[in-house]
Parts: sequence; structure tokens; C-alpha cells
Amino acid sequence: MSDIDGLRTEVNHALSEFVSTQGRYLISIGEELEPVAITLEKFLLESGKRLRPLFAYVGMVGAGVKPSKDLISAAASLELLHVCALIHDDVMDASDTRRGAPSIHKTFEKMHLDKKMVGNSSQFGIASAILIGDLALIWSAQMLHNSTIPTEKLISALGVYDEMRVELMSGQYLDVYEQSLGTESINRSMKVARYKSGKYTIERPLHFGAALAQAPNDLFKTYTEYGIPLGEAFQLRDDLLGVFGDPTQTGKPAGDDLREGKRTALIAIALKKASDSQRKLIKDKLGDPNLTSSMISDLQQAITDSGATNHIETMIEKLTNTSLSALNHDGISADGKRYLTELAVLATNRKI
Repeated sequence: MSDIDGLRTEVNHALSEFVSTQGRYLISIGEELEPVAITLEKFLLESGKRLRPLFAYVGMVGAGVKPSKDLISAAASLELLHVCALIHDDVMDASDTRRGAPSIHKTFEKMHLDKKMVGNSSQFGIASAILIGDLALIWSAQMLHNSTIPTEKLISALGVYDEMRVELMSGQYLDVYEQSLGTESINRSMKVARYKSGKYTIERPLHFGAALAQAPNDLFKTYTEYGIPLGEAFQLRDDLLGVFGDPTQTGKPAGDDLREGKRTALIAIALKKASDSQRKLIKDKLGDPNLTSSMISDLQQAITDSGATNHIETMIEKLTNTSLSALNHDGISADGKRYLTELAVLATNRKI
């Protein structure tokens, strides 16, 4: 087991304790809430890389602090923010699956059908998922507030925590907006990548950890120099997986981003570099929810042949190297540098 695996185990233990307690409280309100408690606990605990809590944890280690149980609990709260984003993302994208299982809105749609409840099953599933995503967001704040960290550390971290949530929601809106515009701008696509995923996955969790450690301002600057390019590389890898990922590893259907018409940097670059015939194919088929396996294969080939895939891989490599160069700065502990190097590989070389 790697050191990162050990940190992840500590985070998972904190999450398990918290959601178990909160789930029992939900059920005490009414037995009707039992499916909510069970589904949210399963969604949270049965999978997930825990990148955001890990970066927060390492943000403390890099500041020379060995996280105590209460600090680990505070860092783990960021996973519930991520869960909120995933649940709402699936509603906005009309994604039927997540992590190889039905998405939350599809789970509750099926419950409505199975119980022969009145009204529209699809609308019930969507409404339930929105509320469960909201609950995860509330639980995130509750877990942080109940972590028993000293008041001065909590106050130090709250500004970063609030900013991270604002940036995440802003990025989610920008994503929806750019899809509606049908943007072909690489710069605009990269801005969405930065705010929707990159900043709240890496830079802000590192700042959160640094704030909990009450680190000097110079460390926040170094974490930004490491976190921004790595966050963009992380999202670019996600863009590639959304088009080329193996469903058995991603838990999503092959080419899901193509059916959804995601206007990612990959697509923007493909449209810019494509031949006339490749460009026509991409523009005609991107966003068609009824794409067959053969059509997806044709789109994948057009994107690859345009040179966009290799271009994105080169961008990922350059951004990752830029990120790692920030670790040459003074002020990060030796353990922090070691963990951050390992996390950079985990974030950009992943298959899921």
C-alpha cells in the first residue's frame, strides 16, 4: 500500500463515521428518508479517488503539520462537496450512469416506478437528485463545522471553503452556458475546465489545507503555481476519458461526452485542426443522444486524425511539468513535496 493509499484510508474512515451518524438522524425524521440515507451513503463510500480531501491533507503536510483526527475530518468534508457536484452534474447532463451504476436521479426514478407512485417518475427522480445533492452540500459544511478543530483554524479555512464553493457553482454554470453557445473557443473551454474542475479539485483544497495549518502567505502562492496547471491537466485528462475512456473503468458509456455534446478543449482543438470532412462529421454528430457505437467510433477517429488527441496529451505533459516545477520553491516540507509529486501522477495518468 502506498502512502497515498494510507491517507485515503484515514479519509474514508472519517467519511464513514460521519455519514453513518447522519444517516441514522435522517431515518429518525421519517422512515421515508431511509432510501435517501442508504443511497447517499452508498454513493459516497463505495467508490471515489478522494482527490480533494487528499490535496487538503497534503496541503497541511506541506506546511509542516501532521493532521490530527479532527483535521482529517475537516479535510474529508470536501468529498461531500464533490458528491454534490457529481449528483447535480448527472442531472444537468442527463447522464443515466455514474461509476458503473444508475445515477441518483435514475435510481429514484426507478423507485417511483417500482412503487407505482403517482405523478411523473422522471420528474420525481430529478427532484430527488437535486435535493440529495443539496443535502451532500449541507453535510459538507456540517462535517467541517462538527470536526472539533480549534475555532481559529476553522475561521482561517472558511474563507477558502466559501470561495471554493462559489467557484465550483460558477464553473458549473459556465459549462452549461458554453454548451448552449456551442462554443468552439479553446480559451473559453479552458476557462470552464479551470473553474468547473481544476481549481476546486487541486488549488483550493491545497489552500484549504494551508489555511487549516495557518500557513504563511508564500505557501498559498506556491500551491497556486502548482495547483492551477495541474488542475487544468486533470480536466484535460477527464476530457479525453469522456471520449475515449473504457466503460469498464470509467463507469460511463463509451463516448458519453460525444452524446452529450460536451464543448471541451478537446473538441475545440479538433474543430480548429480538422479537415473540412472531419469538421462536418464532428459538427453534424456531436450532441446526438442517439449515437450508435459505429458513429461514436467514427467521431473518435475524426478527433484522433485531426491531431487533437496528441495535442491534448502534449498539453497535459507540459502543464504537469509546469506544476511540478513549483515544488522547487522553498517552504514546502519534504513529505509534502513527495506527496504532491505522487498526487500529480495520480491526477493526470488516471484511467478513471
